[in-house]
Amino acid sequence: MSIVTYCTLLQSTLRQGFDIISIMSTKFRKQIALPQDHGSWVFILMPLFIGFFAGGSFSTAAIYLIVAAMAAFFIRQPVTAAVKSYAGRRPRTDLPAARFWILIYGFIAVLMLVGLVLRGFENILYLSIPGIAIFVWHLYLVSKRSERKQAGLEIVASGALALAAPAALWVGKGSYDSSGWVLWILVWFQSAASIIHAYMRLEHRKHAQIPERSEQFQIGKRALMYTSFNFIATLLLGISQVLPRFIFIPFLLQFIETLWWAFNPAIKAKPTSVGFRQLAISTIFTILFIIAWEF
Repeated sequence: MSIVTYCTLLQSTLRQGFDIISIMSTKFRKQIALPQDHGSWVFILMPLFIGFFAGGSFSTAAIYLIVAAMAAFFIRQPVTAAVKSYAGRRPRTDLPAARFWILIYGFIAVLMLVGLVLRGFENILYLSIPGIAIFVWHLYLVSKRSERKQAGLEIVASGALALAAPAALWVGKGSYDSSGWVLWILVWFQSAASIIHAYMRLEHRKHAQIPERSEQFQIGKRALMYTSFNFIATLLLGISQVLPRFIFIPFLLQFIETLWWAFNPAIKAKPTSVGFRQLAISTIFTILFIIAWEF
């Protein structure tokens, strides 16, 4: 190869590289490419951790599942941005970036799902059906400007994300196991209680001064109902040996957390501090759950 030919080839390669960088800088817009509701990460990561530890092993198929789950989680943001653009809630200039990331995440998710099917985990595909249905419902609400502060929708959506627990369990065990449905219910109920707890904490911020005890109870009543039900149900089912006997411990932690804040409201707490507190409690819950599940 002559020096002239080499220089021409190098120049062409560099030009293509700069073109790719230019395209990526145009398409990579954080508010479109990445989820903005940072607190929701725990609702996909916690089921995966719990499921894989309960499954007892980690394989190549587990990597496929993790990547597929995260791609499905990430794709919500560009699809939502696109729907908002078509509904007139965002500028149409967002559409090229939204389409770009929809294609990227969609391709990755499909590729990983094909890998799982080839390894004999085609039953995991059925778990995606409720997730897709709930996501379509969410997009409909987005198009109608009605998705904000929908606690019911968030609880149902957390149930769809909790399906990652049985999927991870099946992949970890290498085959279908009915205990995956038990994991799903337990993780979903914890997520639901966590969501209502967060709504209670945020409701406290609307008050200029600490409410009277009776009003504190009214604000925290629903969160207390969720967390106390989870604790009592897991305690009784553990005593009856239907569930692992110590599985009530992580739910007790969540109940104590709600009980404390229900009657000790932090009216000046920032949403970020509430979110980080929730993340810390969810992390401890996950660790305690994994330990208790083994006993």
